[in-house]
Amino acid sequence: MKKIIAAAAVALSAIAAVGIAAPAFAALQNGAVAPEFTAKGMLNGAAFNFKLSEALKKGPVVVYFFPAAYTEGCTVETIKFGENADAFKAAGATLIGVTTMARMSDGSMASAEANIPRLAEFSKQHCADKFPIGAVNTATVTAYDVVLNAQRADWSNRTSFVIAPDGKVLLSHTDMKPESHIEKTLETVNAWKAAHGAHAGHH
Repeated sequence: MKKIIAAAAVALSAIAAVGIAAPAFAALQNGAVAPEFTAKGMLNGAAFNFKLSEALKKGPVVVYFFPAAYTEGCTVETIKFGENADAFKAAGATLIGVTTMARMSDGSMASAEANIPRLAEFSKQHCADKFPIGAVNTATVTAYDVVLNAQRADWSNRTSFVIAPDGKVLLSHTDMKPESHIEKTLETVNAWKAAHGAHAGHH
């Protein structure tokens, strides 16, 4: 009997542990309704305010969450998205990168929302201002289930979404390695364009 109770306790502990860890890996899935969100940034030296519902009026939206500006993987990812920005535009998609954190020039980490000029520098240096890099709050990270981990609950992991004009998630892709994100998202928007026509989603 004691063995049975002990086994049950171990099983419950395992379930609890999974439950605690799950939010770090449970990004919104395909078919889910993407929550509304806003992001603040700068593009070509001017203030930029992004609102998902407004962007969706123009066509699908590709939004990639990344942990922090000026970190190695995030820099590689942004460069690659920048190199392919014209292809996303040709597919009728709006592209935006968002984060909650930025590495400052002294090496410290700080809130991206409080350091928009730092994001502007990052955008200019690494994607030639071809698309905006925006700051989002932790509520947005939580709503999209892309929290990095329990220790860094105010950071996002590396997850890309493709959102259709009707607000449904077409692609949810989480991978801390940056290279796959560009291929997966571009493939998805091109497939959407092929299925809906060049002008679908435009009003």
